[in-house]
Amino acid sequence: MYNAIKKKVYILLHPEIGATKWEKIINIFIITLILLNIIAVMLETVNSIHEPYKQFFRDFDTVSVIIFSIEYILRVWSSNADPKYKHSINGRLRYMVSVNALIDLMAILPWYLQSIVGFDLRVLRILRLLRFFRLFRLTAYTKSVKMVVHVFKSTFNELLLSLGLAVFLIIISSSVIYFAEHGAQPKVFTSIPQTIWWSVTTLTTVGYGDMIPKTVIGKILTSIILLAGVALLALPAGIITAGFLEEIRRAKNGSHIHNGSHVCPHCGMPLEEVEQEKHTS
Repeated sequence: MYNAIKKKVYILLHPEIGATKWEKIINIFIITLILLNIIAVMLETVNSIHEPYKQFFRDFDTVSVIIFSIEYILRVWSSNADPKYKHSINGRLRYMVSVNALIDLMAILPWYLQSIVGFDLRVLRILRLLRFFRLFRLTAYTKSVKMVVHVFKSTFNELLLSLGLAVFLIIISSSVIYFAEHGAQPKVFTSIPQTIWWSVTTLTTVGYGDMIPKTVIGKILTSIILLAGVALLALPAGIITAGFLEEIRRAKNGSHIHNGSHVCPHCGMPLEEVEQEKHTS
């Protein structure tokens, strides 16, 4: 009975594996509450709105924190329904230090620090910024955001390679422009580290105009660097696009498995995980 309730709570808090209307209702409720909290945080910075409704904002924040705290406790309690966190104590501790659990904690932490511990106004303003972590909690409730996260994870090595190429190109372009322009503009292109700013704004095609090459060789090199900057921006964009296309293809191919016989009809968990749980127990 205990394990069945825990499994049910786990599924209710993970709508992507559930198949009933209750998971959807909870999903919509939590997403709505998170969005309302973000709107409230922004409106609090408008004095003409915050001052007349100061008590409303305070009460709304308190109610929200209570709901988020209950959800956090239930998530920790039911986390060992997941085979990854199976152990009663160590499993829950491992879940508590996971990224999603830390985001949940950071979303409610400022309220407790303000109400219980107490800080001066300057520290409190910094802590209130942590309330924006509630926005990141949407990753636990929206499949689209999860897809974005998965795409970046799957293309991490390729994106890291493109970042390395970008750094290499920035250093090379900064060096050649420095030697081309330093003699003509010693007060503008004072050093290679100073020229890195010009290189970054040029490669990203922003070009603030505070550092402009004036020599012929400098203009020629700048033209080449501008073209390289276009290619540089296109590289990670292409990698991410390919990752999205692959992820969408997998999602379409996997939708049949998720809604078909490959998912346990009782708990909503993939049969592979159910079988693994049986073997380890």
